Amino acid sequence: MPYYVLAVVAVLVIWYLAANLRIVSQSEAYVIEFLGKYKDTWEAGMHLKIPFLERIAKRVTLKEQVLDAPPQPVITKDNVTMQIDAVVYFKVFNPMLFTYGAINPVNALDNLTATTLRNVVGELELDETLTSRDAINSKMALILDDATDPWGIKVIRVELKNIIPPKGIQESMEKQMKAEREKRETLLLAEAHKEADIKEAEGHKLAVVLEAEGERDARIARAEGEARAVYLAKKAEADGLKELMAAGVDEAVLRLRQFEAMQKIADGRAAKIIIPTDMVDMVTKSTVFSETAALGTAVTAPEEHEEPEPQSRCFDKEKAPGDYDGNGYDEQKKKTDEKLGK
Repeated sequence: MPYYVLAVVAVLVIWYLAANLRIVSQSEAYVIEFLGKYKDTWEAGMHLKIPFLERIAKRVTLKEQVLDAPPQPVITKDNVTMQIDAVVYFKVFNPMLFTYGAINPVNALDNLTATTLRNVVGELELDETLTSRDAINSKMALILDDATDPWGIKVIRVELKNIIPPKGIQESMEKQMKAEREKRETLLLAEAHKEADIKEAEGHKLAVVLEAEGERDARIARAEGEARAVYLAKKAEADGLKELMAAGVDEAVLRLRQFEAMQKIADGRAAKIIIPTDMVDMVTKSTVFSETAALGTAVTAPEEHEEPEPQSRCFDKEKAPGDYDGNGYDEQKKKTDEKLGK
């Protein structure tokens, strides 16, 4: 008999443990009620509840959750209606408040997100709404976090998922973007042409400068060459004179060389020859020197030929007034003398 009692007691103990022993996993919490009143919050670990007196009111996850709010019609400050949807990241920091703070805290958070989004975007214009995503996200996260504290919810961040303006606004924005791209393209092409023209002008300038420098160097080289040639010629002439003077050649030989040079000049095609005033003396001296020094045949002075004086058609200054030769010009002169009263 005692064995049956022990067996029954053992079975009852196993049933009790199996029915009331609870193991809470990590990142979860159990809200426990005792006779319908909040008693405790079980965290991760093994717990034993009292049967018929305690019950698990709610199992709450402590992990971060995501609320994907559906698109909401939102009117901006400049009366443009857009469709905007947002994503809310939150987690439960107090299971007791999450259980007793609101009937459906997640649904309440969804509705609160929609109203807050309308309020925040309604203070902005269309352009500000499209370019101020970060400001909208920060402001909404701050507002939602303060509003959900009584529900035991911590709003971590809010992100705007899509901003869909009306079709007409989209077409205008596309045209504006196309115009901006064409403007940038035109500016880039203008800058490229400008740089090309500048490079071409600089290249032309450099070519002109190099050409001028080359011409200058060429002129300098030619001038130096001509100066060198003149210097060498004068030096050779001076050296020749020094050698002649060293050889004892007197002035008569030099005069003879001068006369020979004059002869060569006379053999050319020159129309006029200017002879120095001392050429006559030089001819006489050179003749005597040539016969004496046996340098060649004597050079004699050219014979003088008297040329008949041409009869001029002009009147002779030695004629007396009224003395005419009868030609046409004298007749004219006669008329002129009569007018002058001669």
